[in-house]
Amino acid sequence: MEDKYDVVVGIPSYNESKTIGHVTQVVGEGLHRYFPEARSIIVNCDNHSPDDTKGAFLSADTPVEKKYISTDEGVKGKGNNFWNLFQFCKEVESKIGIVVDADLRSIEPEWIQYLGYPIRDGHDFVTPLYSRHQFDGTITNHICYPLIFALTALDIRQPIGGEFAFSSRLCFYWLEQSWTDTTRQYGIDIFMSLNALFGDFKISQAGLGTKVHNASAPKLGRMFEEVVYTLFSTVLANRSTWLEAYLEKGLKPLWENESHKVELYGLEKLGEPQWLDIDMLKLKKDCREEYAKYHDLVKRYLSPYAYRRIHTMFLMDHHNIDTMLWSQIVYTLLYLFDGATEPSRREIINVLKPLYFSRSLSFDYQTWRFSVVFAEDEIKNQALAFLSQKPYLLGLYLGEKRTNFTL
Repeated sequence: MEDKYDVVVGIPSYNESKTIGHVTQVVGEGLHRYFPEARSIIVNCDNHSPDDTKGAFLSADTPVEKKYISTDEGVKGKGNNFWNLFQFCKEVESKIGIVVDADLRSIEPEWIQYLGYPIRDGHDFVTPLYSRHQFDGTITNHICYPLIFALTALDIRQPIGGEFAFSSRLCFYWLEQSWTDTTRQYGIDIFMSLNALFGDFKISQAGLGTKVHNASAPKLGRMFEEVVYTLFSTVLANRSTWLEAYLEKGLKPLWENESHKVELYGLEKLGEPQWLDIDMLKLKKDCREEYAKYHDLVKRYLSPYAYRRIHTMFLMDHHNIDTMLWSQIVYTLLYLFDGATEPSRREIINVLKPLYFSRSLSFDYQTWRFSVVFAEDEIKNQALAFLSQKPYLLGLYLGEKRTNFTL
């Protein structure tokens, strides 16, 4: 039988021995300073790291208790770490759960306040808001953020950020949902955000300043596949919510609504972002290789107009996917994903891979001279483009009569 704790801070990890000690010390200071009366504990949820992440965590000097939890040897996945964390929170009956990444270099004790106090005051889910380089977080910038903005009418800027907080009510709700293989891997962050949104929980954002971490350029690999697969499948599992809501508005322009703002705690001025160097030549090479690999699928799944535009770009080696074309591509593939067989769903994710790379390159060429403020404006414009093109998605459903909705 576990002891009871008021506040649990989880630090998921795999091979983070170089940075987890610093993160743990700062978290301990934050808990001591901002939750002095609470019984708190820091939990390292690890994947049996071979680099002695466990030793680095447990040797960190903190004024609060620490506990190490690991998956079995050979079992990896960020989602598996969160499953262990949520089960622990349930067992100890914690009122506030907070999570921070193990590779943070910019974490401050105040982050514990900015993330934890909204939960204390009645919110269920707190997502981060921080300054990031426009080349960082590309899956968020070009797929997750604009799609969620358009479908939910909520401006959740970092739906897959590594720092967040949650209530016990939401923790129990997450554990009750269906956890797929992708949820137990990199799909966990978008799984949590979407279930909080569609589950009608009270959500806010925490201004955390600048995020400095082990940033990286756009990657294809498992992360992309698991995040986007989880995004599409969870959005479509809740299709009745966002599609019915849209039809009930009588096709009035959604941008007339003023419901996009989400309450902000913490810092309002976020500061300069972490610098990120991008190897554009490597990105283009990877993009060409992926397109060559999946060209036949791209031709099969895209409309003739979109395919011709895309194919010409690759022939000319000049990437210029604008926001309107990009939104149509994402909506088309989301629609085709709905009701598709499992093999077809995997094909659709593979179609999106080179197109996501091409969109990232288009955006990089457009904004590389921009300050973070102007680049952020372009990311917001992209979200507005997705919103304005939502009738295109609706038209796909009505055109095929795939719903029972009537106008």
